[in-house]
Amino acid sequence: MISVKDKIFVAGHNGLVGRAIVRRLKKDGYKNILTAERKQLDLVDQKKVFKFLKTEKPKFIFLAAAKVGGIYSNTKYKAEYIYQNISIQSNIIHGAYLAGVKDLIFLGSSCVYPRASKQPMKENYLLNGYLEETNDAYAIAKILGIKMCESYNKQYNTNYKTLLPSNIFGPNDNYHELNSHFLAALIKKIHLIKKKELGKLILWGNGMAKRELLYVDDMADACIYFMKKQFKESYINIGTGKDLTIEQYAKKILKIILPRNQIKISFDTTKPNGMPRKILDIKLASKYGWKAKTNIDTAIKKTYISFLSEKSLKK
Repeated sequence: MISVKDKIFVAGHNGLVGRAIVRRLKKDGYKNILTAERKQLDLVDQKKVFKFLKTEKPKFIFLAAAKVGGIYSNTKYKAEYIYQNISIQSNIIHGAYLAGVKDLIFLGSSCVYPRASKQPMKENYLLNGYLEETNDAYAIAKILGIKMCESYNKQYNTNYKTLLPSNIFGPNDNYHELNSHFLAALIKKIHLIKKKELGKLILWGNGMAKRELLYVDDMADACIYFMKKQFKESYINIGTGKDLTIEQYAKKILKIILPRNQIKISFDTTKPNGMPRKILDIKLASKYGWKAKTNIDTAIKKTYISFLSEKSLKK
């Protein structure tokens, strides 16, 4: 059992999920949270990671560090995605084992499931088909992390578990025009439409791809919940069990940012749609008593308010 006094290492504490985990740990009274800036600890550097973990010896590790991005970035930088993510995961998981750390949660992704997977996607659908081509390098790295945790548990009797979230969004997201995930990209696009008083929103693809979203604070809640929970499975889906089309999400954001304006939505079908549908089967998480709490409209409003604040800080 992890106590509030135990040392907990959050790898990737400056990222979207990592920040939310740190916020939640502090809120719950955990007093010994270990983090490391990139200039202090490059997680791709095996020697430095091994030494850091052996010296610090945390009781628990959240492996939230990863190179992430949207369709454009995943397609253009496949080599970086596979190399950096495999390196980070392998260094921390094996380094944890060498340092005698028995408990770890690795953050995977719903993109590990096959492109043509039945919907909703159950945990046992993993490795049952071909991956979505636009993010296969990232997905393969994540699958390796899942199987690495599973293998270490079997051979070394560790307790390394994986949580597989749906698309995560929220405060401190990446709003880069080409490298962001779709919801962050939509928020920025619509904000710029408001600022420049433009009359049209152009979406990539046909707008019909369906996605399940998870607010980042709900993901952090799941991380802390399952940190304290004993479960036999190697990995568990984390989501809401609800999805919408990209066009429907765009309309929701338009109502929040531009409630009185009639903005025309058009589609750039020369751009990829990505996976046709991605929704997780969340029965296993529900069986263990976890459920997402944040309403999607409330979550988008909070994210936009945060976006405005983050934008002003960068001026």
